[in-house]
Amino acid sequence: MKPTFTLFWRELRSYFATPVAYVFIVIFLLLSGAFTFYLGRFYERGQADLDPFFQFHPWLYLFLVPAVAMRLWADERKSGTIELLLTLPVTMGQAVLAKFLAAWSFVALALALTFPIWLTVNYLGDPDNGVIVTGYLGSLLMAGAYLAIGACLSAATRSQVVAFILSVVVCFLFLLAGFPLVLDVFRAIAPQSLVDAIAGLSFLSHFNGISRGVIDLRDLIYFLLTIGFWLYANAVVIDLKKAD
Repeated sequence: MKPTFTLFWRELRSYFATPVAYVFIVIFLLLSGAFTFYLGRFYERGQADLDPFFQFHPWLYLFLVPAVAMRLWADERKSGTIELLLTLPVTMGQAVLAKFLAAWSFVALALALTFPIWLTVNYLGDPDNGVIVTGYLGSLLMAGAYLAIGACLSAATRSQVVAFILSVVVCFLFLLAGFPLVLDVFRAIAPQSLVDAIAGLSFLSHFNGISRGVIDLRDLIYFLLTIGFWLYANAVVIDLKKAD
């Protein structure tokens, strides 16, 4: 565990070595507030909950989380430091896990800094804080799924821009999979079992339940399996491309 923790700590500190981390956090907080209070009509709704806050998270993460993930491996490959990293006394799995956990911790920190919005809704009313806690849990798990996809695609290219675009496209497909419009198209050409399988891949289908305070074990397993699958694919991609 020590090599994993050492690499994790090095990665986490690297986020704050440049102004990029602070810019990301400020943009995340500003957009979260704007989406919640203006687009989500927080005050006009007259309800003490954070439904507008969590409602926009899938779309907020669609662009901001790939921006965090794009440098994970693409930067190492472009600068040539990936060879040095792989010669360290860490296994491929430890390196992948350490980088992912560092990025996930960074996003978790940005998410935790939204606590003033939680305090605001408690000041204005009497919300169900249990629902809010599960909403944060679902949001963190969904961010982890976005990050795992982004990390894998970052390992496939030397260009951070290409990694960002590919991550946005793939994550967008995982969001679209749960839209009724998309499912209606598949219902016209595919059996119901396939339509159900496509709907089951959607981030929205699994996040919406958790954000409403319903902790379904299947939703938790979905996000954990999604993270695990893409991290495994991440390690496979690095292994295949280490000779490039």
